[in-house]
Amino acid sequence: MSSMTNLSDFLTPIDLAQISNDTGYKEGQIGKNILVWEQDFPDVSDADVVLVACGEERGNASSRSGNIGPDAIRHQFYSLYDWHKNVRLADLGNVIGGANLTDTYAALRSVVSELIGAGKTVVILGGSHDLTLAQYDAYKHLNKTIEVTGIDSLINLSMDSPRKSESFLMDMLTGEPNFIRHYNHIGFQSFFVHPHMLETMDKLRFDCYRVGVVKEQIEEMEPVIRNSQMVSFDVAALQYMAAPSGFVSPNGLNGEEACTLMRFAGMSPVLNSLGIYGYSADEDLHQVTSKQIAQMIWYFTEGRSRAAHEAKLTDRESFIEFHTVFAEVDTIFLQSKKTGRWWLQLPNQKFIACSYQDYVQASNDEIPERWLRAQERG
Repeated sequence: MSSMTNLSDFLTPIDLAQISNDTGYKEGQIGKNILVWEQDFPDVSDADVVLVACGEERGNASSRSGNIGPDAIRHQFYSLYDWHKNVRLADLGNVIGGANLTDTYAALRSVVSELIGAGKTVVILGGSHDLTLAQYDAYKHLNKTIEVTGIDSLINLSMDSPRKSESFLMDMLTGEPNFIRHYNHIGFQSFFVHPHMLETMDKLRFDCYRVGVVKEQIEEMEPVIRNSQMVSFDVAALQYMAAPSGFVSPNGLNGEEACTLMRFAGMSPVLNSLGIYGYSADEDLHQVTSKQIAQMIWYFTEGRSRAAHEAKLTDRESFIEFHTVFAEVDTIFLQSKKTGRWWLQLPNQKFIACSYQDYVQASNDEIPERWLRAQERG
């Protein structure tokens, strides 16, 4: 891991005493167990999940290239108790803000691509939501084609906005060369989104799920996220009661729903980066939002812990196999004996993540929407 030491050129270490308010952490709390860069740059060879922070906000029309938000989240996260001993955590500090916004993007991209290339799962504490571009650029840098899931009440395709945080999806989804195989958007609120935006997303064969659908059928979001290498979560997806800072709406995901989605993300066998953006500590009433984000990260590590026990699809003894015919299509469903999750075989013999509801539809000679959309995308 000698090349990892080069990351110190883009990062600043953590003042653990300041984060803990000079009180330290109790035995069993995450702050006692997490590997933190305080003095000498640590060897993260054994780490599974690596936290990095980037407080850059200039993409949201702010003059700040850094903020105290990530440390507020760290304090709350480190204070939680560590139940997942098989998931080794590390925190490599804060990305140094550049002279301009694109310099910060480049620094974050370098850090994330280096960690992903080394086989780590990266959790990014933002910063404004446009930092998703740098998160995605890490995969471009590695020439990796990926599936992406965004979780946000808005769809940031506004080309007439001067704020990068409100337009970055256009760059990400239509830029060339493009490394996005598929994009999912979870939790949008219709009254914030122009109908033409949804039409554009549908023409591109991207899948968008209204917040009401997510709330009613949250288990259906698990296979959506399971196929994703990258997840970007904007605090704007949360209702005011769960996140009284930044973008404020009385409606949205509640705290438990956000934690459930993060557990799904942790369970994905292919996901290796999660960005949580849009948090502003200055406006956080009673530190509710920082506590919410900390608990979301805790559930992400729980998902990672569970994912470690999932069998590979090639190990057919670990799955129950169901042969089904729908619309004259003969196919196979697999259900894991360990986790209960489902997979569906496509005509090209590849398996995609699906749900029990997809199996029920196929058994009733109905074409599952998930199968149909996968066929449309080729």
